[in-house]
Amino acid sequence: MPERALDRAVPFVLGLFRIVVGLLFAAHGAAAVFGVFGGGPKGGTVAVGAWPSWYAAVIQFACGLLVAFGLGTRIAALLASGSMAYAYFVVHQPDGLLPLQNQGEPAAMFCWAFLLLVFTGPGALAVDALFRRRSDDARGTRPLGGEPRGVLSAVQVNPGAGD
Repeated sequence: MPERALDRAVPFVLGLFRIVVGLLFAAHGAAAVFGVFGGGPKGGTVAVGAWPSWYAAVIQFACGLLVAFGLGTRIAALLASGSMAYAYFVVHQPDGLLPLQNQGEPAAMFCWAFLLLVFTGPGALAVDALFRRRSDDARGTRPLGGEPRGVLSAVQVNPGAGD
């Protein structure tokens, strides 16, 4: 019984995970682009057009908001994950092999968190789900069971276990 309740909560927990990770990422980008929350890495803002800092900050802000709202989640998460992989390998790794040695823990964590969202989808509470439902209703096609696509709840977590 508790497993079934936990399984039903997966889309909502995934949605909350997406929202938190997206907002944290957007705040990181907003600090560098707009100088809020104490500013960028050295305080203040990043110079417009400065490679790669300004572009990375814009990606962080835009993709973070898109992911947080669940709008184009998979594409935005893929771009965000790639930008963090670049940040880790180009900016952090020359200072040491491990994230603890090179202060690359946030880049590594964001990279893997966004890569997870690429494969799981947005979960519940996503703007994409509203558009998908309207599109499915207009065409008269609803997924079997009415569950949103791209959510782990459709996957049997423990097949064959007695429920």
